[in-house]
Amino acid sequence: MLAQSGLQLVKELKRSQTYRLSAYNEERIRICLEEMKSLYEANYRDVALVSGSETSSASEVQAGRIQCVLVRHAILERNKRCLLAYHHARLMYIKSLRWQFGTVLPKDIRQSLSEAEQAWFKTYCVTLANFMQAEMGERGGAGGLDLTQSQLPPKSMYVEVRCLVDFGEFETEDGSVLQLTKDSQHLMLRSDCEALIRQGILEHIGT
Repeated sequence: MLAQSGLQLVKELKRSQTYRLSAYNEERIRICLEEMKSLYEANYRDVALVSGSETSSASEVQAGRIQCVLVRHAILERNKRCLLAYHHARLMYIKSLRWQFGTVLPKDIRQSLSEAEQAWFKTYCVTLANFMQAEMGERGGAGGLDLTQSQLPPKSMYVEVRCLVDFGEFETEDGSVLQLTKDSQHLMLRSDCEALIRQGILEHIGT
């Protein structure tokens, strides 16, 4: 049935938003594109016949051809919208993965991406890194600010942490020096300790 492949892609996309990103459906996309090619070729033939006709004796036939052209064109537009929606939504989801997982994706997610999507993800990571490293006056850069940190507003500027290893001296943003020894506890600015928490040097304690 016409236009069903594109519709199934959108339904599949909706289901994957509820659970997780499904594998790139290359086969269904191929079927959809072949259908569009067939519809376009049929329209091309009918338009050529209508344009080349100089007699009015077969006006009903010509009118029928014109109606067929309009219906096929509507199906082409529908398939195009479905394909654009499918690919745009997947790219936006893949974009969000950079902020959730960093530059290295889990294996199960990576296997769901096409080669082109994996290449797009790598390009996005490089572009984001270049933007964060660029000076603020240069292309509106972030001036060295890591935008992937502190994505949610903090409940408090200070957090209580416990040191998990003998790290040694650590200089905070205000120039103070803390002695981070194993099992020692400290009240630190969130911006000072976030990287150390991710590295497994500190752990957040309390609420």
